[in-house]
Formats: sequence, C-alpha cells, structure tokens
Amino acid sequence: MQLVSDTAQSYAKNGFHIFSEPIVDNKSVQDALAGMDNVRAGKYDLGRSPEESPWNPGDDVGQLCKIEQPQMADRAIAELIRSPEIGDCVAAATAAQMVQVWWVQLLFKPPVSGNAPAATKVGWHHDWTYWKNFWQDGSELLTAWFALSDVNESSGAMKFVVGSHQWEDVDGGDFYSQQNTPDDFILPPGKSWDEKFALLPPGGMSIHHKLTVHGSGWNFSSVPRRSFAIHLRTEKSASINGRGEDLTRYIDDMDICPIIYGKQVDGAFA
Repeated sequence: MQLVSDTAQSYAKNGFHIFSEPIVDNKSVQDALAGMDNVRAGKYDLGRSPEESPWNPGDDVGQLCKIEQPQMADRAIAELIRSPEIGDCVAAATAAQMVQVWWVQLLFKPPVSGNAPAATKVGWHHDWTYWKNFWQDGSELLTAWFALSDVNESSGAMKFVVGSHQWEDVDGGDFYSQQNTPDDFILPPGKSWDEKFALLPPGGMSIHHKLTVHGSGWNFSSVPRRSFAIHLRTEKSASINGRGEDLTRYIDDMDICPIIYGKQVDGAFA
C-alpha cells in the first residue's frame, strides 16, 4: 500500500512518475524488440500494416522513426502493450477503476552522425495539444513511455518539466521542433522551469499526465534509443463525437485498444 501511495503522491505532485526498475520480464522486452525491427522493415505477422505514419519502411534510417499503432501489425508488440503490469502502475498512480490503451506510437531514435545532427530531437510540448480535438475537457488521459533499450542522458532520454501539469493549457510547444526552448512557453505567475530526466532500463517505464511538458534531445550514444509511447485513458474520459472519430476510432476494438486494468464501467465506454 505504501508503494501505491508514494506513486500516487509523486504523480499528483510532479505530473509524472518514473518506474526505474523493469516492470515486465526480459523475454517480453526481447520479443517486442524483434517486433519493432520487423515493423520497421515492413514485416507484419498479424497480416495488416500500422496506421499511416510519419515514418514508413524505406524512409531515411537516420531520421526519427515514429510509427502509429504498431500493435495492429505485430503480435509481440500487441502482447507487450496489453501487459497488466502497465495497467497496475497506472492504477497505482491515478486510482483508476479502468485503464484502456487507445493509441500507441513506436519511437526509434538513431544515434547522431557527423556535425549536423538529423531532426531527431523531440521538441518541448504537452500531449493535450494534439488530443484536445478528440477528447472532452476533463478527460483523464496519460501516456506510459516504455523503454526497450537503456535510456540515459546521452541516448536522448525524455525530460519532464516538474509540476507543469498544473499550468493548465500553456501555449508554446511542438513535438517536431528542433529549436524550441523554455522561453517559448508563457509560465503562470510564480512558476519555474525545472527539468528532470526519465532514466530507464530496458523494461522500465515512465507515466505522465496529458498536460505535463516534456521533450528529448539527440541520441549521442552508439546505439538506437527504442521505446513505445502507449497512450491511455481511464473511466474518467469521453471522446467528443462518440466512437469512430480520428484518434478515438479504435476504442471499441479490444484487439487494438485493450483494457489493461479493471473492466468496462457502467456497461459502456464513452
């Protein structure tokens, strides 16, 4: 019970929580790594491709690889994202009765090469910027960022801005920006910019609130930085136009968007 309490307090205060020890077994990680390689190579053992994505097989391997809904294409990835351990961690942080995956992104950040690094940084942003057209205000939404490789400062670890989820919907943020800085954000009176790295082993995970500002730098290590961004909702959420609208269009398909903690609430999902 103390672990649950500490996790909930950390998440509520900071807008994120870092699980710095692996939460799943090594086989699950290794299988998902192989699945990631297959999807990047255009090999789909579930017989269908991912969603239309910013990066597709055959694109520049020196650029940031971001593939949407990879669990649609690969069995091992589908198994990883439905791990009950992920749901347990989210429930510990939020006291949720139900946790459902609603979108997944494969992220593969290659090492930099030469004196002019490719556009592999992730600019400072918060997720609500990209979700607000699909979910009702007040929806409880968060992201589990799951590491498949050793994630450290040199490999381009994600950084969170402590307490930024309490700033509400601040302006100034762009996932794809290679140049945005803290000066691009208008902070509420009395608030300061305090960054914290999410340092993770393979199988480790962080979770963050939809309004938590975050980003990451270049990968200066010798190996790719590999992860999944698993976007989640609790029972305290509702899409704007019901089912079938853009980012929420798969929430009735439990193969693509599994419930990983609890159960259906009050007989229906929004």
